Amino acid sequence: MPSGEYDPETVEANWQERWVDEDLYAFPESAVDPDTVFSIDTPPPTVSGSLHWGHVYGSILQDFVARFKRMRGKEVYYPFGYDDNGIASELLTEDELGIKHQDYERREFQKLCREVTSKYEAEFTEKMQRIGTSIDWNQTYQTISPEVQRVSQLSFVDLYEQDRQYRQRAPAIWCPECETAISQVETEDDEQGSHFHDIEFDVVDSEESFVISTTRPELLPACVSVFVHPDDDENQHLVGQEAEIPIFGQQVPILEDERVDLETGTGLVMCCTFGDQTDIEWYQAHDLPLRIAIDESGTMTDVAGEYSGLSSDEAREEIVADLEDAGALLDKRAITHTVNVHERCGTSVEFLVKDQWYIKLLDKREEYLEAGEEMDWYPEKMFTRYKNWIEGLQWDWAISRQRSSGIPFPVWYCGECEHVVVADREDLPVDPLSDDPPVDSCPECGHDEFVAEDDVFDTWATSSLTPLINAGWDWNPETEEMELERDELYPFDMRPQGHDIISFWLFHTVVKCYEHTGEVPFDSVMINGMVLDENREKMSKSVGNIVSPDEVLDEFPVDAARYWAAGSAVGDDLPYQEKGLVAGEKLIRKLWNASKLVESLTEDAPDEFDHDDLKAIDRWLLASLDREIEFVTEKLDNREFSKARDRLRSFFWHTFCDDYLEIAKQRLREGGDPSAAYTLQTAHRRFVRLFAPILAHITEELWHDMYDGESVHAQSWPDPLGLDADVEAGETAMAVVGALRKYKSDAQLSMNASIDEVEVYGTIDGFEDDISGVMHVDSLTSTDAEPPIESVISGIDLDYSIVGPEYGSKVPDIEAALAQDDYELVGDELHVAGVELGPDAFEVNEARTYSGEGEFVETEGALVIVKNDD
Repeated sequence: MPSGEYDPETVEANWQERWVDEDLYAFPESAVDPDTVFSIDTPPPTVSGSLHWGHVYGSILQDFVARFKRMRGKEVYYPFGYDDNGIASELLTEDELGIKHQDYERREFQKLCREVTSKYEAEFTEKMQRIGTSIDWNQTYQTISPEVQRVSQLSFVDLYEQDRQYRQRAPAIWCPECETAISQVETEDDEQGSHFHDIEFDVVDSEESFVISTTRPELLPACVSVFVHPDDDENQHLVGQEAEIPIFGQQVPILEDERVDLETGTGLVMCCTFGDQTDIEWYQAHDLPLRIAIDESGTMTDVAGEYSGLSSDEAREEIVADLEDAGALLDKRAITHTVNVHERCGTSVEFLVKDQWYIKLLDKREEYLEAGEEMDWYPEKMFTRYKNWIEGLQWDWAISRQRSSGIPFPVWYCGECEHVVVADREDLPVDPLSDDPPVDSCPECGHDEFVAEDDVFDTWATSSLTPLINAGWDWNPETEEMELERDELYPFDMRPQGHDIISFWLFHTVVKCYEHTGEVPFDSVMINGMVLDENREKMSKSVGNIVSPDEVLDEFPVDAARYWAAGSAVGDDLPYQEKGLVAGEKLIRKLWNASKLVESLTEDAPDEFDHDDLKAIDRWLLASLDREIEFVTEKLDNREFSKARDRLRSFFWHTFCDDYLEIAKQRLREGGDPSAAYTLQTAHRRFVRLFAPILAHITEELWHDMYDGESVHAQSWPDPLGLDADVEAGETAMAVVGALRKYKSDAQLSMNASIDEVEVYGTIDGFEDDISGVMHVDSLTSTDAEPPIESVISGIDLDYSIVGPEYGSKVPDIEAALAQDDYELVGDELHVAGVELGPDAFEVNEARTYSGEGEFVETEGALVIVKNDD
């Protein structure tokens, strides 16, 4: 039996430990009927530091679904992963140990990465258990583990054999800071200050010159052509001639192309290899030469001549100064423009020609869009982001990364003809830098020396396989096919994730899984928003507004944090506000104290009771709770957590505790009432189960102590009892009780004070005794007759947006007349101060007055007259 004050610190820690020790949430090892499975493809957080409050928020929302589905009779598969391969974990290791990955052999460096990340992974596990998530900790994985490396390399081999992958020496998006190629999805737009430089170019063998405006004068040594738009009549005569690049001297052709933006700069534009995507398109379309002036680290190359060895920023300053000295810089003006940067480090990207591996995307955009349409989206509006990303794709997916922490490509190249040799499936995982190729000589030319591929996969190329990783996707040498060990899990029932990685994780998972299985990997997608600070600003370490989970949970119960997490529509950003946690804490106390009272009142409650014999108020309470169960169930099914939470809280706090419990308490204390005892206990048992997905710890404690030793999370979700009741009369009766409470409070009377007589104008049939008993009314009568009430005008409000412009200086006279009640209503017009106002210019306020004996109290659904002799 609950006793004393609720101690969340002790209770929550106890249940968190027991849930794990007892494997309460373990998924069966044996085969499971696919129709009873609910599988969740949980996002593996990147191991780049400590978990932040956004991770906690998203994980709690996932847990709501897991716990709800489990109580609905599903075998829930709820795993957890650690995304510990790739650049984030590499940077963490370099920072923690003060080293650089280039100084180590790859396997040695990866071992150091595992030592660093394992410490953070243990912390991740502790945090996830501390927030009460019902994860099956037997189902965990690391994306750098040998098992996952095998799956990732199998994916490469499978796509390669399907001709969905290719290697090409081509311009690639490059981060000079991280010194690696990145994909389009890893870039973002950043507004930065810059300058437009108006630079004069001479036309070869002519006295003529022209001006080009550019924000990147450091790319002048990489200039290979100048372009004019075909509709540019003013500059059309230049097409076919050559221009000389100022201070560098190379001569380049002047060509025409429709991709020139006539609205920017002077209408003439230089093409450099490479400044942006358009430069790449021109390079390919016009078969232009290649001049690379900036290398992998953002340093100027020999092509830049005397500026070689400078950083691109340093070179820009010196080139601008030299242009000015040469008289070629005509103007320099400050601007703000959008720059493509690497989303991880914020460095402006460059475009370099590199040998890279790509996955084909552009030829199947429509198929991937149709795949997205097959999934249920919570909320539905998030599909638009998925759709917009696909429609905006310009590149195939570059999956090569020039780093050390990552999964190696299982590839070698013939040292003579560069023929690609791919590892055998049976040998995976492999590292070509350490392992031998599967052949002794090149199948193409017979050469016996090979060059190992030293790039690693983009981390998203592996994390996009999480449904297949969890379902045990592997090569079966007997059938010579890729198969799923746990095919009952796939497709997964739900992919939960943040809206910021729809283009990263969700899209790439659809691509990979669709190509490998021919199926869409999820039945549904649940997209959560971000956690903002109290000022609705994005949390950022640099700004200093990060909220640490430990700080919150040291001050508030976990269940209060879970209550707060249910406070916004899924998909919407949620500001971190302590008032939400405080509200959760109050509900926990209310549930605890109400439970203590219920148990003290229901020690002799019958286990069964004929529902036909229930008293009217008991039947009404259970019928009303039926409606709430239907509502909450529907909202949880649709991932509308805030609507489910708020409706359940309101009904429990006000209808059950404030109204029904007070009435039942009096009935039971005045001589025992089996109908009340049965109803009270039945309703309470249902409330505990209804709150269980959100308030996971206190409901477990209450259920264990009050009912039986099994977990509340292993109980079935309550179904409606199907009782018929006069719901309207019951609600009116509760409204009358509320009105009488207010009457006593306003009159400064004790709630136990007697009231001589109450007349109710409204239907409360069957509830008269309950109202009289709880509010101590000596005589209570009800009637459907019209009460002696009349409506009187209490004031008139003007619409000044209409009255002001039309009547101007007369407005004070109108206001004065209204204040003295000097006006007349004629039909729907107001005649006042010599003007006639139409119905859209004013609003009549009315109040209802009672002219009979006693005091009039108005409430929803009824009118109450109180007659009380002092």
